[in-house]
Amino acid sequence: MDWKQEKRIIRKERLAARDRLSTAERERGNLLLTERILGHQWFWQAQYLLCYVSYGSEISTWDILREALEKGKKVYVPKVLKDSEISEMCFYRICGLEELAEGYRGIPEPDGLSEVYRYSEETAKRTLMLMPGVAFDEYGNRLGYGKGFYDRYLAEKPILQQRTIAVGYRCQRGEALPVSDTDVRPYQVICV
Repeated sequence: MDWKQEKRIIRKERLAARDRLSTAERERGNLLLTERILGHQWFWQAQYLLCYVSYGSEISTWDILREALEKGKKVYVPKVLKDSEISEMCFYRICGLEELAEGYRGIPEPDGLSEVYRYSEETAKRTLMLMPGVAFDEYGNRLGYGKGFYDRYLAEKPILQQRTIAVGYRCQRGEALPVSDTDVRPYQVICV
Protein backbone atom coordinates (compact mmCIF):
# COMPACT_ATOMS: atom_id res chain seq x y z
CA MET A 1 0.00 0.00 0.00
CA ASP A 2 1.38 3.44 -0.91
CA TRP A 3 1.46 6.36 1.55
CA LYS A 4 -1.43 8.18 -0.17
CA GLN A 5 -3.70 5.19 0.26
CA GLU A 6 -2.49 4.75 3.85
CA LYS A 7 -3.35 8.40 4.57
CA ARG A 8 -6.86 7.93 3.13
CA ILE A 9 -7.47 4.95 5.41
CA ILE A 10 -6.20 6.79 8.49
CA ARG A 11 -8.36 9.81 7.66
CA LYS A 12 -11.45 7.65 7.37
CA GLU A 13 -10.77 5.88 10.69
CA ARG A 14 -9.94 9.02 12.70
CA LEU A 15 -12.84 11.02 11.29
CA ALA A 16 -15.19 8.17 12.18
CA ALA A 17 -13.78 8.09 15.74
CA ARG A 18 -14.21 11.87 16.03
CA ASP A 19 -17.77 11.68 14.71
CA ARG A 20 -18.63 9.01 17.33
CA LEU A 21 -17.74 11.26 20.28
CA SER A 22 -20.67 11.91 22.61
CA THR A 23 -21.94 15.41 23.28
CA ALA A 24 -20.40 15.26 26.77
CA GLU A 25 -17.00 14.19 25.35
CA ARG A 26 -17.11 17.04 22.82
CA GLU A 27 -18.03 19.63 25.43
CA ARG A 28 -15.27 18.40 27.74
CA GLY A 29 -12.71 18.52 24.92
CA ASN A 30 -13.82 21.97 23.78
CA LEU A 31 -13.56 23.32 27.33
CA LEU A 32 -10.14 21.73 27.93
CA LEU A 33 -8.76 23.04 24.63
CA THR A 34 -10.04 26.55 25.30
CA GLU A 35 -8.42 26.53 28.75
CA ARG A 36 -5.13 25.21 27.36
CA ILE A 37 -4.93 27.77 24.57
CA LEU A 38 -6.09 30.76 26.62
CA GLY A 39 -3.53 29.84 29.27
CA HIS A 40 -0.71 29.28 26.76
CA GLN A 41 2.12 31.80 26.81
CA TRP A 42 2.01 32.06 23.02
CA PHE A 43 -1.62 33.20 23.19
CA TRP A 44 -0.76 35.89 25.72
CA GLN A 45 2.29 37.07 23.79
CA ALA A 46 0.54 37.07 20.41
CA GLN A 47 -0.72 40.25 18.82
CA TYR A 48 -1.97 38.25 15.85
CA LEU A 49 -4.03 35.06 15.87
CA LEU A 50 -4.38 32.92 12.75
CA CYS A 51 -7.11 30.45 13.62
CA TYR A 52 -9.34 28.05 11.74
CA VAL A 53 -13.08 28.35 12.30
CA SER A 54 -14.27 24.98 13.59
CA TYR A 55 -16.86 23.17 11.52
CA GLY A 56 -18.74 19.89 11.83
CA SER A 57 -17.19 17.57 14.40
CA GLU A 58 -13.90 19.52 14.69
CA ILE A 59 -12.83 20.60 18.15
CA SER A 60 -14.31 24.05 18.72
CA THR A 61 -12.34 27.27 18.31
CA TRP A 62 -15.33 29.62 18.74
CA ASP A 63 -14.59 30.57 22.37
CA ILE A 64 -10.91 31.08 21.56
CA LEU A 65 -11.84 33.39 18.68
CA ARG A 66 -14.26 35.34 20.90
CA GLU A 67 -11.68 35.76 23.67
CA ALA A 68 -8.96 36.87 21.23
CA LEU A 69 -11.30 39.48 19.75
CA GLU A 70 -12.31 40.71 23.22
CA LYS A 71 -8.62 41.02 24.18
CA GLY A 72 -7.98 43.22 21.15
CA LYS A 73 -5.82 40.76 19.23
CA LYS A 74 -5.83 40.99 15.45
CA VAL A 75 -7.71 37.84 14.44
CA TYR A 76 -7.37 36.33 10.97
CA VAL A 77 -9.29 33.31 9.71
CA PRO A 78 -8.84 31.30 6.51
CA LYS A 79 -10.73 31.65 3.28
CA VAL A 80 -10.21 29.28 0.37
CA LEU A 81 -9.60 31.10 -2.89
CA LYS A 82 -10.60 28.98 -5.86
CA ASP A 83 -8.46 29.08 -8.96
CA SER A 84 -8.89 27.06 -12.13
CA GLU A 85 -5.84 24.92 -11.30
CA ILE A 86 -5.47 24.83 -7.54
CA SER A 87 -7.23 26.36 -4.55
CA GLU A 88 -5.19 28.38 -2.06
CA MET A 89 -5.87 29.52 1.46
CA CYS A 90 -5.50 33.12 2.63
CA PHE A 91 -6.09 34.59 6.11
CA TYR A 92 -8.40 37.62 6.40
CA ARG A 93 -8.93 39.78 9.45
CA ILE A 94 -12.25 39.70 11.26
CA CYS A 95 -13.46 42.06 13.97
CA GLY A 96 -16.45 39.92 14.95
CA LEU A 97 -17.79 36.41 14.43
CA GLU A 98 -20.90 37.80 12.73
CA GLU A 99 -18.66 38.58 9.72
CA LEU A 100 -18.41 34.87 8.89
CA ALA A 101 -20.65 33.22 6.30
CA GLU A 102 -20.83 29.78 4.71
CA GLY A 103 -17.92 29.32 2.34
CA TYR A 104 -15.74 26.50 1.00
CA ARG A 105 -17.43 23.15 1.70
CA GLY A 106 -19.86 24.91 4.07
CA ILE A 107 -17.10 26.12 6.41
CA PRO A 108 -17.67 29.59 7.93
CA GLU A 109 -15.36 32.07 6.18
CA PRO A 110 -14.79 35.84 5.96
CA ASP A 111 -15.93 37.63 2.81
CA GLY A 112 -12.35 38.23 1.66
CA LEU A 113 -12.68 42.02 1.51
CA SER A 114 -10.82 42.81 4.74
CA GLU A 115 -7.13 43.09 5.62
CA VAL A 116 -4.96 40.11 4.65
CA TYR A 117 -2.38 38.72 7.08
CA ARG A 118 1.04 39.68 5.72
CA TYR A 119 3.89 37.41 6.73
CA SER A 120 7.18 38.90 7.83
CA GLU A 121 9.69 37.67 10.39
CA GLU A 122 8.62 40.46 12.75
CA THR A 123 4.89 39.78 12.55
CA ALA A 124 5.45 36.02 12.73
CA LYS A 125 7.25 36.39 16.07
CA ARG A 126 4.05 37.97 17.45
CA THR A 127 1.66 35.47 15.85
CA LEU A 128 0.00 32.26 17.02
CA MET A 129 -1.51 29.90 14.46
CA LEU A 130 -4.03 27.22 15.45
CA MET A 131 -4.37 24.43 12.89
CA PRO A 132 -7.05 21.78 12.51
CA GLY A 133 -6.24 18.20 11.70
CA VAL A 134 -7.68 14.76 11.19
CA ALA A 135 -4.93 12.71 12.83
CA PHE A 136 -1.83 13.30 14.94
CA ASP A 137 0.97 11.03 16.13
CA GLU A 138 3.37 10.84 19.05
CA TYR A 139 6.11 12.49 16.95
CA GLY A 140 4.12 15.69 16.43
CA ASN A 141 3.06 14.92 12.87
CA ARG A 142 -0.31 16.10 11.62
CA LEU A 143 -2.52 14.65 8.92
CA GLY A 144 -4.92 17.20 7.47
CA TYR A 145 -7.89 16.76 5.18
CA GLY A 146 -5.77 16.02 2.12
CA LYS A 147 -5.81 19.30 0.20
CA GLY A 148 -2.47 20.58 1.56
CA PHE A 149 -3.74 24.08 2.38
CA TYR A 150 -1.74 24.50 5.61
CA ASP A 151 1.35 22.76 4.22
CA ARG A 152 1.47 25.13 1.23
CA TYR A 153 0.67 28.18 3.36
CA LEU A 154 3.46 27.45 5.85
CA ALA A 155 6.05 26.13 3.36
CA GLU A 156 7.94 29.41 2.95
CA LYS A 157 7.23 30.84 6.41
CA PRO A 158 9.83 29.32 8.77
CA ILE A 159 9.30 31.77 11.66
CA LEU A 160 5.53 31.26 11.57
CA GLN A 161 6.08 27.47 11.60
CA GLN A 162 7.61 27.95 15.06
CA ARG A 163 4.33 29.43 16.33
CA THR A 164 1.92 26.72 15.19
CA ILE A 165 -0.25 24.52 17.37
CA ALA A 166 -2.35 21.77 15.82
CA VAL A 167 -5.37 20.86 17.94
CA GLY A 168 -7.84 18.01 18.20
CA TYR A 169 -9.52 15.43 20.38
CA ARG A 170 -7.59 12.63 22.07
CA CYS A 171 -9.22 10.03 19.76
CA GLN A 172 -7.41 11.65 16.83
CA ARG A 173 -3.97 10.78 18.20
CA GLY A 174 -2.44 7.45 17.26
CA GLU A 175 0.58 5.62 15.94
CA ALA A 176 3.17 7.01 13.54
CA LEU A 177 1.65 8.71 10.51
CA PRO A 178 2.99 8.41 6.98
CA VAL A 179 4.59 11.73 6.05
CA SER A 180 5.91 13.19 2.83
CA ASP A 181 8.48 15.89 2.10
CA THR A 182 5.74 18.50 1.61
CA ASP A 183 4.09 17.89 5.01
CA VAL A 184 4.80 20.72 7.46
CA ARG A 185 4.91 19.55 11.05
CA PRO A 186 3.23 21.86 13.58
CA TYR A 187 5.51 23.06 16.37
CA GLN A 188 3.12 21.68 19.00
CA VAL A 189 0.14 19.34 19.02
CA ILE A 190 -2.55 19.55 21.71
CA CYS A 191 -5.08 16.73 21.81
CA VAL A 192 -7.56 16.81 24.70
